[in-house]
Amino acid sequence: MPGELRLIIVSGLSGSGKSVALHVLEDLGYYCIDNLPAGLLLAAVDEVRRYGGDSPQHLALGFDARNRAENLNALPDLLRELRKQNVKTDIIFLHASEEILLKRYGESRRRHPLANQGMQLRAAIASERAVLSDMQVSADLIIDTSQSSIYELADIIRSRVDRRESESLSILIESFGFKYGIPADADFVFDVRSLPNPYWTMKLRGLTGLDEEVQQFLDEQETFGEMFEDVLQFLRRWAPHYKRAKRGYLTVAIGCTGGQHRSVYMTEKLAAALREHHEPILTRHNSLPEHRLRPD
Repeated sequence: MPGELRLIIVSGLSGSGKSVALHVLEDLGYYCIDNLPAGLLLAAVDEVRRYGGDSPQHLALGFDARNRAENLNALPDLLRELRKQNVKTDIIFLHASEEILLKRYGESRRRHPLANQGMQLRAAIASERAVLSDMQVSADLIIDTSQSSIYELADIIRSRVDRRESESLSILIESFGFKYGIPADADFVFDVRSLPNPYWTMKLRGLTGLDEEVQQFLDEQETFGEMFEDVLQFLRRWAPHYKRAKRGYLTVAIGCTGGQHRSVYMTEKLAAALREHHEPILTRHNSLPEHRLRPD
């Protein structure tokens, strides 16, 4: 009797960190194959199952726009068939903004895979987005690496992907500043800019929502407590629906103007309340570099 197989599909835009994600999974004990022709997916799974014995097996496969479009479009049906065979499957899709991808290619001086077809770099990136759009829609977890270092991406792969137990729902609550843009990987976005802002209190301006003085200030605001309860009840009501729908990941973004005070404390307070009845919960503070990803 073959052991349980966990399959992770890693896809996304060239330059967004797919190779980093696969290297991390390889270090974690996954058998990794990059740029596998999509038509060989079932053969690769059968091969690992055949020689894997009765112990649990871990397989990670990288797919990108170098595959033929018709083969990529067939992947969702193939994965549904594998899930019927009790193969635990996650699709992880990585992307980044066009400006960041252009910068990364400029710094690395690497050639974009589609540039071999005579396209300029900006056109190649746009073409790749179009080719992989169906894959992105089918993804269980979308990771925006625009503001992430390779070390932060590695932490995300370890914390959210590898450590997620089968059938569990991994919830990430992230704070952000609207002036830097809304995180592209969020399932739900809540705006807390209507709440009193500690920034306008001089002694609190240089602190963050992780500091006790800021937390005390916000706890004294009636509207902060009201919004906290509303968002908490919303998440408590709807998160179980995601789990029942076999979703493996839920990302909640909390935004204020600069991502320093209100959204940070709201994120931490929501995470603490949700941990009373749910695991795993992670927090991420996009505008606080020293506290980007915090485990449960």
